[in-house]
Amino acid sequence: MGNCLTGDVAGGKQAIGGVQQRPTSTTTNNAAQNDAVDFFFRSRGQYPLFSQIELSLSASNLIDRDITSKSDPMAVMYLRKKDGKLEEIGRTEVILNSLNPNWIEKITVSFQFETVQTLVFHVFDVDTRYHNVPVKTLKLKEQDYLGEATCVLSEVMTKPNRSMTLNLHGDFGAGVSRKLGTLSLQAEETVASKTVVEMNLRSVNLDNKDLFSKSDPFLRISRLVENSIVVPVCRTEVVDNNLNPIWKPVCLTMQQFGSKDTPLLIECLDFNTSGNHELIGRTEKSVAELERLCQQREAINFVYPSTSHGRNKVLKGQLIVDRFVEKIQYSFLDYISSGFELNFMVAVDFTASNGDPRTPSSLHYNDPSGRLNSYQKAIMEVGEVIQFYDSDRRFPAWGFGGRTADGHVSHAFNLNGASYGDEVVGVEGIMSAYSSALANVALAGPTLFSHVVDKAAHTASQSLSQNSPKYFVLLIITDGVLTDMAGTIDALVRASDLPLSVLIVGVGNTDFTQMEILDADKGRRLESSTGRVATRDIVQFVPMKEVHSGQVSVVQALLEELPGQFLSYVRCRNINPVGAPAI
Repeated sequence: MGNCLTGDVAGGKQAIGGVQQRPTSTTTNNAAQNDAVDFFFRSRGQYPLFSQIELSLSASNLIDRDITSKSDPMAVMYLRKKDGKLEEIGRTEVILNSLNPNWIEKITVSFQFETVQTLVFHVFDVDTRYHNVPVKTLKLKEQDYLGEATCVLSEVMTKPNRSMTLNLHGDFGAGVSRKLGTLSLQAEETVASKTVVEMNLRSVNLDNKDLFSKSDPFLRISRLVENSIVVPVCRTEVVDNNLNPIWKPVCLTMQQFGSKDTPLLIECLDFNTSGNHELIGRTEKSVAELERLCQQREAINFVYPSTSHGRNKVLKGQLIVDRFVEKIQYSFLDYISSGFELNFMVAVDFTASNGDPRTPSSLHYNDPSGRLNSYQKAIMEVGEVIQFYDSDRRFPAWGFGGRTADGHVSHAFNLNGASYGDEVVGVEGIMSAYSSALANVALAGPTLFSHVVDKAAHTASQSLSQNSPKYFVLLIITDGVLTDMAGTIDALVRASDLPLSVLIVGVGNTDFTQMEILDADKGRRLESSTGRVATRDIVQFVPMKEVHSGQVSVVQALLEELPGQFLSYVRCRNINPVGAPAI
Protein backbone atom coordinates (compact mmCIF):
# COMPACT_ATOMS: atom_id res chain seq x y z
CA MET A 1 0.00 0.00 0.00
CA GLY A 2 3.06 2.21 -0.04
CA ASN A 3 2.01 4.04 -3.18
CA CYS A 4 -1.56 4.83 -2.13
CA LEU A 5 -2.84 8.36 -1.76
CA THR A 6 -2.03 9.97 1.55
CA GLY A 7 -3.50 13.05 3.17
CA ASP A 8 -0.62 14.25 5.33
CA VAL A 9 0.48 17.19 3.17
CA ALA A 10 -1.38 20.46 3.09
CA GLY A 11 -2.77 22.28 0.07
CA GLY A 12 -1.17 22.69 -3.35
CA LYS A 13 -0.89 19.93 -5.92
CA GLN A 14 -0.59 16.92 -3.60
CA ALA A 15 -3.06 14.07 -3.37
CA ILE A 16 -5.59 14.26 -0.53
CA GLY A 17 -7.74 11.56 1.03
CA GLY A 18 -7.98 7.93 -0.03
CA VAL A 19 -6.59 5.23 2.22
CA GLN A 20 -4.43 6.75 4.96
CA GLN A 21 -0.95 5.39 5.61
CA ARG A 22 -1.51 6.41 9.24
CA PRO A 23 -4.75 4.78 10.23
CA THR A 24 -5.04 6.61 13.53
CA SER A 25 -5.82 10.14 14.47
CA THR A 26 -3.23 12.88 14.16
CA THR A 27 -3.92 14.10 17.66
CA THR A 28 -3.94 12.35 21.01
CA ASN A 29 -7.37 12.72 22.54
CA ASN A 30 -10.23 10.84 24.11
CA ALA A 31 -12.60 11.38 21.22
CA ALA A 32 -10.61 10.29 18.18
CA GLN A 33 -10.26 6.63 17.35
CA ASN A 34 -7.13 4.60 17.96
CA ASP A 35 -7.82 0.88 18.18
CA ALA A 36 -4.70 0.20 20.28
CA VAL A 37 -5.91 2.65 22.95
CA ASP A 38 -9.47 1.40 22.58
CA PHE A 39 -8.40 -2.23 23.14
CA PHE A 40 -6.35 -1.30 26.24
CA PHE A 41 -9.29 0.48 27.88
CA ARG A 42 -11.94 -2.04 26.83
CA SER A 43 -9.96 -4.87 28.40
CA ARG A 44 -10.34 -3.02 31.70
CA GLY A 45 -14.02 -2.32 31.20
CA GLN A 46 -13.33 1.40 31.11
CA TYR A 47 -15.02 2.37 27.85
CA PRO A 48 -18.58 3.66 27.51
CA LEU A 49 -20.87 2.56 24.71
CA PHE A 50 -20.11 4.61 21.61
CA SER A 51 -20.11 4.56 17.84
CA GLN A 52 -17.46 5.97 15.58
CA ILE A 53 -18.59 8.98 13.52
CA GLU A 54 -16.90 10.61 10.54
CA LEU A 55 -17.62 14.30 9.91
CA SER A 56 -17.33 15.96 6.49
CA LEU A 57 -17.00 19.76 6.61
CA SER A 58 -17.64 22.50 4.07
CA ALA A 59 -18.03 26.27 4.34
CA SER A 60 -19.67 29.05 2.35
CA ASN A 61 -19.04 32.77 2.00
CA LEU A 62 -15.99 32.93 4.27
CA ILE A 63 -14.44 36.34 4.82
CA ASP A 64 -11.34 37.17 2.79
CA ARG A 65 -8.22 37.91 4.87
CA ASP A 66 -5.78 37.87 1.95
CA ILE A 67 -4.98 41.01 -0.04
CA THR A 68 -3.89 39.68 -3.44
CA SER A 69 -5.86 36.40 -3.42
CA LYS A 70 -8.63 34.59 -1.55
CA SER A 71 -8.27 33.01 1.90
CA ASP A 72 -6.66 29.54 2.22
CA PRO A 73 -9.00 27.93 4.77
CA MET A 74 -8.51 25.04 7.17
CA ALA A 75 -11.01 23.90 9.81
CA VAL A 76 -10.10 22.63 13.30
CA MET A 77 -12.53 20.71 15.49
CA TYR A 78 -12.43 20.69 19.29
CA LEU A 79 -14.40 18.96 22.04
CA ARG A 80 -15.36 21.23 24.96
CA LYS A 81 -14.48 19.41 28.17
CA LYS A 82 -16.36 19.68 31.48
CA ASP A 83 -13.93 22.34 32.74
CA GLY A 84 -14.59 24.46 29.66
CA LYS A 85 -11.21 23.78 28.06
CA LEU A 86 -11.04 22.83 24.39
CA GLU A 87 -9.45 19.52 23.41
CA GLU A 88 -8.41 19.34 19.75
CA ILE A 89 -9.90 16.39 17.87
CA GLY A 90 -8.70 16.91 14.30
CA ARG A 91 -7.98 19.19 11.35
CA THR A 92 -8.95 19.28 7.70
CA GLU A 93 -6.48 19.91 4.93
CA VAL A 94 -5.82 23.45 3.64
CA ILE A 95 -7.72 24.45 0.49
CA LEU A 96 -5.99 27.18 -1.49
CA ASN A 97 -7.75 30.36 -2.59
CA SER A 98 -11.33 29.48 -1.71
CA LEU A 99 -14.10 31.20 0.22
CA ASN A 100 -16.37 28.16 -0.31
CA PRO A 101 -14.19 25.19 0.64
CA ASN A 102 -15.40 21.59 0.56
CA TRP A 103 -12.77 19.77 2.59
CA ILE A 104 -11.85 16.16 1.74
CA GLU A 105 -10.14 15.18 5.01
CA LYS A 106 -12.72 13.82 7.43
CA ILE A 107 -12.59 14.25 11.21
CA THR A 108 -13.39 11.16 13.29
CA VAL A 109 -15.06 11.40 16.68
CA SER A 110 -16.51 8.85 19.10
CA PHE A 111 -20.22 9.54 19.56
CA GLN A 112 -20.83 8.68 23.23
CA PHE A 113 -24.54 8.22 23.67
CA GLU A 114 -24.77 9.06 27.37
CA THR A 115 -22.79 12.32 27.36
CA VAL A 116 -23.38 15.79 25.92
CA GLN A 117 -20.50 16.37 23.51
CA THR A 118 -20.14 20.01 22.56
CA LEU A 119 -18.15 20.44 19.36
CA VAL A 120 -16.40 23.73 18.61
CA PHE A 121 -15.11 24.52 15.11
CA HIS A 122 -12.53 27.20 14.32
CA VAL A 123 -11.76 28.19 10.73
CA PHE A 124 -8.36 29.69 9.88
CA ASP A 125 -6.73 31.27 6.84
CA VAL A 126 -3.37 29.50 6.63
CA ASP A 127 -0.37 31.71 5.85
CA THR A 128 1.26 31.05 2.47
CA ARG A 129 4.57 30.13 4.20
CA TYR A 130 2.96 26.97 5.57
CA HIS A 131 1.24 25.56 2.48
CA ASN A 132 3.58 22.57 2.19
CA VAL A 133 3.74 21.83 5.92
CA PRO A 134 1.68 18.96 7.42
CA VAL A 135 -1.41 20.51 9.01
CA LYS A 136 -0.88 18.76 12.37
CA THR A 137 2.33 20.77 12.88
CA LEU A 138 0.78 24.21 12.15
CA LYS A 139 0.78 26.68 15.03
CA LEU A 140 -2.74 28.09 14.99
CA LYS A 141 -1.78 31.42 16.58
CA GLU A 142 0.31 32.12 13.45
CA GLN A 143 -2.76 31.77 11.18
CA ASP A 144 -5.57 34.30 10.55
CA TYR A 145 -8.82 33.57 12.38
CA LEU A 146 -11.92 33.45 10.15
CA GLY A 147 -14.61 32.58 12.69
CA GLU A 148 -16.05 29.79 14.79
CA ALA A 149 -19.22 27.76 15.35
CA THR A 150 -20.55 25.41 18.03
CA CYS A 151 -23.02 22.53 18.14
CA VAL A 152 -23.81 19.42 20.15
CA LEU A 153 -22.94 16.15 18.38
CA SER A 154 -26.27 14.52 19.29
CA GLU A 155 -28.06 17.41 17.49
CA VAL A 156 -26.29 16.51 14.26
CA MET A 157 -26.91 12.77 14.72
CA THR A 158 -30.67 13.26 15.18
CA LYS A 159 -31.16 15.43 12.07
CA PRO A 160 -32.92 13.64 9.15
CA ASN A 161 -29.82 13.64 6.91
CA ARG A 162 -27.34 13.88 9.79
CA SER A 163 -26.37 17.25 8.36
CA MET A 164 -26.41 20.74 9.84
CA THR A 165 -25.40 24.24 8.77
CA LEU A 166 -24.04 26.64 11.41
CA ASN A 167 -23.45 30.39 11.22
CA LEU A 168 -19.84 31.34 11.84
CA HIS A 169 -19.26 34.10 14.38
CA GLY A 170 -16.22 35.71 15.95
CA ASP A 171 -14.86 38.60 17.93
CA PHE A 172 -12.94 41.02 15.73
CA GLY A 173 -12.84 43.72 18.40
CA ALA A 174 -14.50 47.13 18.90
CA GLY A 175 -17.98 45.64 18.62
CA VAL A 176 -17.46 44.86 14.93
CA SER A 177 -20.30 42.66 13.71
CA ARG A 178 -20.02 41.16 10.27
CA LYS A 179 -21.27 38.12 8.42
CA LEU A 180 -18.58 35.45 8.53
CA GLY A 181 -20.30 32.83 6.39
CA THR A 182 -21.52 29.35 7.31
CA LEU A 183 -20.04 25.96 8.19
CA SER A 184 -21.85 22.77 7.13
CA LEU A 185 -21.44 19.34 8.73
CA GLN A 186 -22.31 15.92 7.34
CA ALA A 187 -22.05 13.02 9.83
CA GLU A 188 -21.78 9.34 8.90
CA GLU A 189 -21.26 6.27 11.03
CA THR A 190 -18.06 4.46 10.14
CA VAL A 191 -18.35 1.18 8.26
CA ALA A 192 -16.76 -1.90 9.81
CA SER A 193 -15.90 -3.44 6.43
CA LYS A 194 -12.20 -4.01 5.76
CA THR A 195 -12.64 -4.00 1.96
CA VAL A 196 -10.51 -1.56 -0.03
CA VAL A 197 -10.21 -1.11 -3.77
CA GLU A 198 -7.06 0.06 -5.48
CA MET A 199 -7.30 1.50 -8.99
CA ASN A 200 -4.79 2.77 -11.52
CA LEU A 201 -6.51 5.58 -13.44
CA ARG A 202 -5.40 7.52 -16.49
CA SER A 203 -6.95 9.77 -19.12
CA VAL A 204 -6.38 10.38 -22.82
CA ASN A 205 -7.26 13.20 -25.23
CA LEU A 206 -8.26 15.71 -22.56
CA ASP A 207 -9.38 19.17 -23.66
CA ASN A 208 -6.73 21.83 -23.23
CA LYS A 209 -7.86 24.63 -20.91
CA ASP A 210 -4.57 26.60 -20.83
CA LEU A 211 -3.53 29.24 -23.34
CA PHE A 212 0.27 28.96 -23.34
CA SER A 213 0.73 25.39 -22.13
CA LYS A 214 -1.24 22.18 -21.67
CA SER A 215 -3.75 21.56 -18.87
CA ASP A 216 -2.56 20.42 -15.41
CA PRO A 217 -5.21 17.74 -14.70
CA PHE A 218 -6.25 16.03 -11.48
CA LEU A 219 -9.23 13.88 -10.52
CA ARG A 220 -11.63 14.62 -7.69
CA ILE A 221 -13.78 11.68 -6.60
CA SER A 222 -16.96 12.28 -4.56
CA ARG A 223 -19.73 10.04 -3.30
CA LEU A 224 -23.32 10.99 -4.09
CA VAL A 225 -25.59 10.51 -1.07
CA GLU A 226 -29.27 11.24 -0.40
CA ASN A 227 -30.82 14.53 -1.55
CA SER A 228 -27.99 15.12 -4.07
CA ILE A 229 -25.45 15.76 -1.31
CA VAL A 230 -21.91 15.40 -2.67
CA VAL A 231 -19.25 14.15 -0.23
CA PRO A 232 -15.69 14.43 -1.63
CA VAL A 233 -13.58 11.38 -0.69
CA CYS A 234 -10.25 11.86 -2.44
CA ARG A 235 -8.27 13.87 -4.93
CA THR A 236 -5.35 12.64 -7.02
CA GLU A 237 -2.12 14.55 -7.38
CA VAL A 238 -1.83 17.11 -10.19
CA VAL A 239 0.00 16.00 -13.34
CA ASP A 240 1.54 19.13 -14.84
CA ASN A 241 1.25 20.08 -18.50
CA ASN A 242 -0.24 16.81 -19.76
CA LEU A 243 -3.38 15.94 -21.75
CA ASN A 244 -2.80 12.18 -21.31
CA PRO A 245 -2.11 11.97 -17.56
CA ILE A 246 -1.35 8.79 -15.60
CA TRP A 247 -2.11 9.20 -11.90
CA LYS A 248 -0.67 7.30 -8.95
CA PRO A 249 -2.89 4.46 -7.69
CA VAL A 250 -6.06 5.50 -5.87
CA CYS A 251 -7.08 3.47 -2.79
CA LEU A 252 -10.63 3.76 -1.43
CA THR A 253 -12.21 2.09 1.59
CA MET A 254 -15.84 0.99 1.72
CA GLN A 255 -16.31 3.83 4.22
CA GLN A 256 -15.45 6.19 1.38
CA PHE A 257 -17.27 4.61 -1.57
CA GLY A 258 -20.31 3.31 0.35
CA SER A 259 -21.25 0.16 -1.54
CA LYS A 260 -20.01 -1.07 -4.91
CA ASP A 261 -23.24 0.25 -6.46
CA THR A 262 -23.13 3.73 -4.90
CA PRO A 263 -22.68 6.34 -7.67
CA LEU A 264 -19.38 8.23 -7.59
CA LEU A 265 -18.91 11.60 -9.23
CA ILE A 266 -15.49 11.64 -10.94
CA GLU A 267 -14.45 15.11 -12.06
CA CYS A 268 -11.34 15.90 -14.09
CA LEU A 269 -10.17 19.45 -13.43
CA ASP A 270 -7.39 21.74 -14.64
CA PHE A 271 -5.41 22.98 -11.62
CA ASN A 272 -5.08 26.75 -11.22
CA THR A 273 -3.07 28.35 -8.42
CA SER A 274 -5.88 30.93 -8.07
CA GLY A 275 -8.06 28.15 -6.66
CA ASN A 276 -10.51 28.42 -9.57
CA HIS A 277 -9.90 24.93 -10.94
CA GLU A 278 -11.59 24.59 -14.34
CA LEU A 279 -13.73 21.57 -15.09
CA ILE A 280 -12.37 19.55 -18.03
CA GLY A 281 -15.05 16.86 -17.87
CA ARG A 282 -16.95 14.56 -15.53
CA THR A 283 -18.59 11.16 -15.32
CA GLU A 284 -20.73 9.26 -12.82
CA LYS A 285 -19.72 5.64 -12.24
CA SER A 286 -20.04 3.21 -9.33
CA VAL A 287 -17.12 1.09 -8.11
CA ALA A 288 -18.79 -1.93 -9.74
CA GLU A 289 -18.92 -0.10 -13.09
CA LEU A 290 -15.26 0.95 -12.79
CA GLU A 291 -14.37 -2.69 -12.14
CA ARG A 292 -16.27 -3.75 -15.31
CA LEU A 293 -14.49 -1.06 -17.36
CA CYS A 294 -11.17 -2.53 -16.24
CA GLN A 295 -12.19 -6.15 -16.93
CA GLN A 296 -13.54 -5.32 -20.40
CA ARG A 297 -10.70 -2.90 -21.16
CA GLU A 298 -13.16 -0.18 -22.11
CA ALA A 299 -12.78 3.57 -21.75
CA ILE A 300 -15.52 5.97 -20.72
CA ASN A 301 -15.92 9.41 -22.30
CA PHE A 302 -16.10 12.43 -20.04
CA VAL A 303 -19.09 14.74 -20.48
CA TYR A 304 -19.40 18.47 -19.95
CA PRO A 305 -22.63 19.50 -18.21
CA SER A 306 -25.04 21.55 -20.27
CA THR A 307 -25.56 25.14 -19.12
CA SER A 308 -29.15 25.04 -20.37
CA HIS A 309 -31.54 22.13 -20.06
CA GLY A 310 -30.15 20.48 -23.17
CA ARG A 311 -28.08 17.31 -23.34
CA ASN A 312 -24.60 17.11 -21.80
CA LYS A 313 -21.77 17.46 -24.29
CA VAL A 314 -19.86 14.19 -24.80
CA LEU A 315 -16.10 14.91 -24.95
CA LYS A 316 -13.30 13.10 -26.74
CA GLY A 317 -11.38 12.95 -23.47
CA GLN A 318 -11.65 9.53 -21.79
CA LEU A 319 -11.09 7.89 -18.41
CA ILE A 320 -9.37 4.48 -18.40
CA VAL A 321 -9.09 2.03 -15.48
CA ASP A 322 -5.83 0.14 -16.12
CA ARG A 323 -5.94 -1.90 -12.92
CA PHE A 324 -8.61 -2.74 -10.37
CA VAL A 325 -7.83 -4.77 -7.23
CA GLU A 326 -10.20 -5.50 -4.37
CA LYS A 327 -8.47 -6.52 -1.16
CA ILE A 328 -8.86 -6.81 2.59
CA GLN A 329 -7.14 -4.19 4.71
CA TYR A 330 -6.46 -5.64 8.13
CA SER A 331 -6.41 -3.52 11.28
CA PHE A 332 -3.82 -3.37 14.04
CA LEU A 333 -6.06 -5.50 16.26
CA ASP A 334 -6.50 -8.12 13.51
CA TYR A 335 -2.75 -8.73 13.68
CA ILE A 336 -2.47 -8.66 17.47
CA SER A 337 -5.45 -10.97 18.05
CA SER A 338 -4.14 -13.43 15.44
CA GLY A 339 -0.99 -14.05 17.48
CA PHE A 340 1.32 -11.39 16.01
CA GLU A 341 3.54 -10.47 18.97
CA LEU A 342 4.73 -7.10 20.14
CA ASN A 343 8.08 -7.39 21.94
CA PHE A 344 9.28 -4.44 24.00
CA MET A 345 12.88 -3.60 24.90
CA VAL A 346 13.79 -0.93 27.47
CA ALA A 347 16.85 1.36 27.61
CA VAL A 348 17.44 3.79 30.51
CA ASP A 349 19.65 6.89 30.38
CA PHE A 350 22.49 6.80 32.98
CA THR A 351 24.34 9.91 31.82
CA ALA A 352 25.59 12.67 34.13
CA SER A 353 23.23 15.30 32.66
CA ASN A 354 20.50 13.71 34.82
CA GLY A 355 22.19 15.09 37.95
CA ASP A 356 23.86 13.41 40.95
CA PRO A 357 21.48 10.73 42.35
CA ARG A 358 22.36 11.91 45.88
CA THR A 359 20.78 15.35 45.30
CA PRO A 360 16.99 15.87 45.37
CA SER A 361 17.09 17.83 42.08
CA SER A 362 18.45 14.78 40.21
CA LEU A 363 16.08 12.90 37.90
CA HIS A 364 17.75 9.75 39.33
CA TYR A 365 17.42 10.91 42.96
CA ASN A 366 17.55 7.94 45.32
CA ASP A 367 15.04 9.21 47.89
CA PRO A 368 15.58 7.63 51.35
CA SER A 369 11.83 7.95 52.00
CA GLY A 370 11.15 5.62 49.08
CA ARG A 371 9.38 8.26 46.98
CA LEU A 372 9.69 7.46 43.25
CA ASN A 373 12.04 9.59 41.14
CA SER A 374 11.29 10.74 37.59
CA TYR A 375 12.67 7.58 35.97
CA GLN A 376 10.81 5.26 38.35
CA LYS A 377 7.54 7.11 37.72
CA ALA A 378 8.06 6.82 33.96
CA ILE A 379 8.89 3.09 34.23
CA MET A 380 5.76 2.44 36.32
CA GLU A 381 3.39 4.44 34.11
CA VAL A 382 4.84 3.33 30.78
CA GLY A 383 5.39 -0.23 31.95
CA GLU A 384 1.70 -0.86 32.61
CA VAL A 385 0.92 -0.10 28.97
CA ILE A 386 3.77 -1.99 27.35
CA GLN A 387 3.36 -5.15 29.42
CA PHE A 388 -0.32 -5.25 28.37
CA TYR A 389 0.77 -5.62 24.74
CA ASP A 390 3.84 -7.81 25.35
CA SER A 391 2.59 -11.41 25.51
CA ASP A 392 5.37 -12.92 27.66
CA ARG A 393 6.15 -9.76 29.71
CA ARG A 394 9.87 -10.49 29.35
CA PHE A 395 11.85 -7.37 28.45
CA PRO A 396 15.49 -7.05 27.45
CA ALA A 397 16.51 -4.09 29.64
CA TRP A 398 19.65 -2.00 29.15
CA GLY A 399 21.27 1.11 30.50
CA PHE A 400 23.47 3.51 28.54
CA GLY A 401 26.00 6.22 29.36
CA GLY A 402 26.99 4.77 32.75
CA ARG A 403 30.36 3.65 34.20
CA THR A 404 29.93 0.01 35.17
CA ALA A 405 31.78 -1.97 37.86
CA ASP A 406 34.72 -2.70 35.53
CA GLY A 407 35.43 1.06 35.25
CA HIS A 408 34.40 1.38 31.61
CA VAL A 409 31.64 3.60 30.24
CA SER A 410 29.09 1.41 28.46
CA HIS A 411 26.42 2.54 26.02
CA ALA A 412 24.43 -0.71 26.22
CA PHE A 413 24.93 -2.58 29.51
CA ASN A 414 22.51 -5.11 31.00
CA LEU A 415 20.34 -3.29 33.51
CA ASN A 416 20.17 -6.35 35.76
CA GLY A 417 23.98 -6.42 36.04
CA ALA A 418 24.23 -9.95 34.66
CA SER A 419 27.05 -10.86 32.29
CA TYR A 420 24.70 -13.06 30.30
CA GLY A 421 20.97 -12.60 29.90
CA ASP A 422 19.50 -9.14 29.65
CA GLU A 423 15.83 -10.01 30.21
CA VAL A 424 13.71 -8.97 33.17
CA VAL A 425 10.10 -9.94 33.88
CA GLY A 426 7.33 -7.34 34.06
CA VAL A 427 7.34 -3.80 35.40
CA GLU A 428 8.56 -5.02 38.76
CA GLY A 429 11.55 -6.63 37.02
CA ILE A 430 12.47 -3.35 35.32
CA MET A 431 12.09 -1.45 38.61
CA SER A 432 14.25 -3.95 40.49
CA ALA A 433 16.97 -3.96 37.81
CA TYR A 434 16.92 -0.14 37.69
CA SER A 435 17.36 0.15 41.48
CA SER A 436 20.22 -2.35 41.38
CA ALA A 437 21.93 -0.48 38.52
CA LEU A 438 21.54 2.87 40.30
CA ALA A 439 23.46 1.44 43.27
CA ASN A 440 26.23 -0.07 41.13
CA VAL A 441 26.63 2.19 38.08
CA ALA A 442 28.10 5.70 38.13
CA LEU A 443 26.46 8.30 35.89
CA ALA A 444 28.85 9.29 33.09
CA GLY A 445 28.51 10.04 29.36
CA PRO A 446 28.46 10.99 26.54
CA THR A 447 24.80 10.34 25.62
CA LEU A 448 24.75 7.91 22.70
CA PHE A 449 21.50 6.33 21.50
CA SER A 450 23.01 4.57 18.50
CA HIS A 451 24.33 1.57 20.47
CA VAL A 452 20.95 0.59 21.96
CA VAL A 453 19.19 1.30 18.64
CA ASP A 454 21.67 -0.99 16.85
CA LYS A 455 21.21 -3.65 19.55
CA ALA A 456 17.42 -3.53 19.14
CA ALA A 457 17.79 -3.57 15.34
CA HIS A 458 19.99 -6.69 15.57
CA THR A 459 17.25 -8.50 17.54
CA ALA A 460 14.58 -7.40 15.04
CA SER A 461 16.78 -8.47 12.12
CA GLN A 462 17.33 -11.95 13.60
CA SER A 463 13.58 -12.38 14.08
CA LEU A 464 12.95 -11.24 10.50
CA SER A 465 15.38 -13.82 9.12
CA GLN A 466 13.38 -16.52 10.97
CA ASN A 467 10.07 -15.21 9.56
CA SER A 468 8.70 -14.81 13.09
CA PRO A 469 5.37 -12.94 13.42
CA LYS A 470 6.92 -10.36 15.75
CA TYR A 471 7.25 -6.60 15.88
CA PHE A 472 9.70 -4.92 18.26
CA VAL A 473 9.44 -1.66 20.19
CA LEU A 474 12.50 -0.07 21.79
CA LEU A 475 11.54 2.17 24.69
CA ILE A 476 14.24 4.76 25.49
CA ILE A 477 13.73 6.69 28.75
CA THR A 478 15.97 9.78 28.71
CA ASP A 479 16.42 13.37 29.83
CA GLY A 480 16.74 14.23 26.14
CA VAL A 481 20.29 15.64 26.07
CA LEU A 482 21.84 13.82 23.10
CA THR A 483 25.52 13.85 22.07
CA ASP A 484 25.49 11.75 18.89
CA MET A 485 22.63 13.24 16.84
CA ALA A 486 24.18 12.20 13.49
CA GLY A 487 25.03 8.70 14.74
CA THR A 488 21.52 8.25 16.13
CA ILE A 489 19.90 9.34 12.87
CA ASP A 490 22.16 6.93 10.94
CA ALA A 491 21.13 4.06 13.25
CA LEU A 492 17.42 4.93 12.96
CA VAL A 493 17.58 5.15 9.15
CA ARG A 494 19.30 1.72 9.04
CA ALA A 495 16.57 0.31 11.30
CA SER A 496 13.65 1.76 9.30
CA ASP A 497 13.46 -1.37 7.10
CA LEU A 498 13.04 -3.64 10.12
CA PRO A 499 9.98 -4.62 12.23
CA LEU A 500 10.94 -2.01 14.83
CA SER A 501 9.60 1.20 16.36
CA VAL A 502 11.40 3.47 18.84
CA LEU A 503 9.43 5.17 21.61
CA ILE A 504 11.43 7.93 23.30
CA VAL A 505 10.01 8.95 26.68
CA GLY A 506 11.40 12.28 27.89
CA VAL A 507 11.67 12.89 31.66
CA GLY A 508 12.33 16.24 33.31
CA ASN A 509 11.97 19.72 31.86
CA THR A 510 14.92 19.83 29.47
CA ASP A 511 14.67 21.38 26.02
CA PHE A 512 13.55 18.38 23.96
CA THR A 513 14.15 19.94 20.54
CA GLN A 514 16.55 17.14 19.54
CA MET A 515 13.98 14.48 20.39
CA GLU A 516 11.34 16.24 18.31
CA ILE A 517 13.73 16.23 15.32
CA LEU A 518 14.06 12.45 15.63
CA ASP A 519 10.24 12.13 15.67
CA ALA A 520 9.76 13.00 12.00
CA ASP A 521 6.33 14.62 12.46
CA LYS A 522 7.23 17.63 10.32
CA GLY A 523 6.62 15.49 7.26
CA ARG A 524 10.30 15.01 6.39
CA ARG A 525 11.71 11.54 6.93
CA LEU A 526 15.09 11.24 8.61
CA GLU A 527 18.10 11.34 6.29
CA SER A 528 21.42 9.68 7.16
CA SER A 529 24.90 11.18 6.80
CA THR A 530 25.27 9.22 3.53
CA GLY A 531 22.07 10.69 2.10
CA ARG A 532 19.88 7.63 2.59
CA VAL A 533 16.28 8.52 3.53
CA ALA A 534 14.41 6.42 6.12
CA THR A 535 11.96 3.94 4.60
CA ARG A 536 9.34 5.10 7.11
CA ASP A 537 8.99 7.09 10.33
CA ILE A 538 9.74 4.70 13.23
CA VAL A 539 10.21 7.18 16.11
CA GLN A 540 7.68 8.64 18.50
CA PHE A 541 8.60 11.08 21.25
CA VAL A 542 6.50 11.36 24.43
CA PRO A 543 7.36 14.14 26.94
CA MET A 544 6.22 12.99 30.38
CA LYS A 545 5.70 16.60 31.49
CA GLU A 546 2.71 16.75 29.09
CA VAL A 547 1.34 13.55 30.63
CA HIS A 548 1.75 14.87 34.18
CA SER A 549 0.21 18.23 33.32
CA GLY A 550 -2.94 16.40 32.23
CA GLN A 551 -2.67 17.35 28.55
CA VAL A 552 -2.80 13.71 27.49
CA SER A 553 -2.98 10.27 29.12
CA VAL A 554 0.15 8.13 29.09
CA VAL A 555 -1.76 5.37 27.25
CA GLN A 556 -2.76 7.65 24.41
CA ALA A 557 0.62 9.38 24.27
CA LEU A 558 2.51 6.09 23.94
CA LEU A 559 0.13 4.42 21.50
CA GLU A 560 -0.61 7.44 19.30
CA GLU A 561 1.65 6.45 16.43
CA LEU A 562 2.52 2.82 17.14
CA PRO A 563 -0.43 1.22 15.28
CA GLY A 564 0.32 3.35 12.22
CA GLN A 565 4.02 2.52 12.29
CA PHE A 566 3.22 -1.18 12.70
CA LEU A 567 0.72 -1.14 9.82
CA SER A 568 3.06 0.81 7.53
CA TYR A 569 5.57 -2.02 8.01
CA VAL A 570 3.26 -5.01 7.47
CA ARG A 571 1.30 -3.43 4.61
CA CYS A 572 4.36 -2.38 2.63
CA ARG A 573 5.52 -6.02 2.82
CA ASN A 574 2.09 -7.57 2.24
CA ILE A 575 2.32 -9.41 5.57
CA ASN A 576 -1.07 -10.76 6.71
CA PRO A 577 -2.27 -11.65 10.20
CA VAL A 578 -1.27 -15.12 11.39
CA GLY A 579 -3.44 -17.72 9.65
CA ALA A 580 -5.11 -15.20 7.30
CA PRO A 581 -5.26 -16.16 3.61
CA ALA A 582 -2.83 -14.39 1.28
CA ILE A 583 -4.32 -11.35 -0.45
